[in-house]
Amino acid sequence: MSIEKVQAFLAAKGMADRVITFEASTATVELAAEAVGVEPGRIAKTMSFLVDGAPLLVILAGDVRVDNHRFKEAFHKKGRMIPFDQVEAFIGHAPGGVCPFAIKEGVPVYLDESLRRFETVYPAAGDDHSAVRLTPEELYRIIPAEGWVAVSK
Repeated sequence: MSIEKVQAFLAAKGMADRVITFEASTATVELAAEAVGVEPGRIAKTMSFLVDGAPLLVILAGDVRVDNHRFKEAFHKKGRMIPFDQVEAFIGHAPGGVCPFAIKEGVPVYLDESLRRFETVYPAAGDDHSAVRLTPEELYRIIPAEGWVAVSK
C-alpha cells in the first residue's frame, strides 16, 4: 500500500512520527480539514498535471485554485490534470492519497507560494485516511522540491 511506502520514506527522514491516520476519510480538502481539525487552507493538496505528456506535481494550500495563466508562466507550457484513472500509474498514489512522498522516480514536485502563509500544513500520506504534519520548509526540504512557484489565484 502507498501509506506503508510513505511511512518508510518519512522514517528514513526521521519524521515517521509526523504521520496521522484517521477513521474518517481525508480524500478531499474539506474532509481532511475536518478530520485534522484545521482550516482548509492548511491542507496541502497535491495536484497532478501532465506537461508535454510528462507528470508534474504542484502542492498548494487547500483554499486556493490553480490559475492557468500563472501555471503557463511558471512552466512555459500549458498543463492539464492527469485523468483520474491514470494518476496512480503516473505518480504512484491513487487519487485521494496523492502526496509528494515515495512517488515514482523522475516526477518533479513544486510548492506553491500559497503554503508559505501557514506555520504547519498537512499533505496526504499515501491514502485517503491520513495526513502528515510539517512546516512548509520541512516539506520543501524532505521531498526534495524543485522549487517554489506562484501558480495559484
